[in-house]
Amino acid sequence: MPIRSLALAIALSLFVSLVWAETEFTKDSLDTVKQRIAEKKAVLVDVREPGEWNRGHVAGAVLVPLGELAKKAKEPDFVERLEKSVPKDKIVYCHCAKGGRAVLAADVLQKLGYDVRPLKPGYQDLLGAGFPKANEPKK
Repeated sequence: MPIRSLALAIALSLFVSLVWAETEFTKDSLDTVKQRIAEKKAVLVDVREPGEWNRGHVAGAVLVPLGELAKKAKEPDFVERLEKSVPKDKIVYCHCAKGGRAVLAADVLQKLGYDVRPLKPGYQDLLGAGFPKANEPKK
């Protein structure tokens, strides 16, 4: 592995470790998450990338890809669009495929003033826990 790639990998690992030290996964049970979403007290945010979303997502979830969030979080137009789809007066449960990106997204969203609770269970886990899968578009 070239030195530059190794240095980048070490820096990324350090960054992820620092973020995880600050942001913890929610202790809320998946039943509590489902209930709060059903009561409109919370919103489910999927931080996976569009290709993953297109292969399947939870019904009612809002797509906010981590890649876009990380790049545009300081742009006023993006923040305004985000606030329209993800209201600040609701709990935000964010998820990805396995939990890692949810923690990173939670850190960004917290800095924007959201009450964020990242989920360790990923998309497949949510489906297994009874979260409904969105209907596939008709061909």
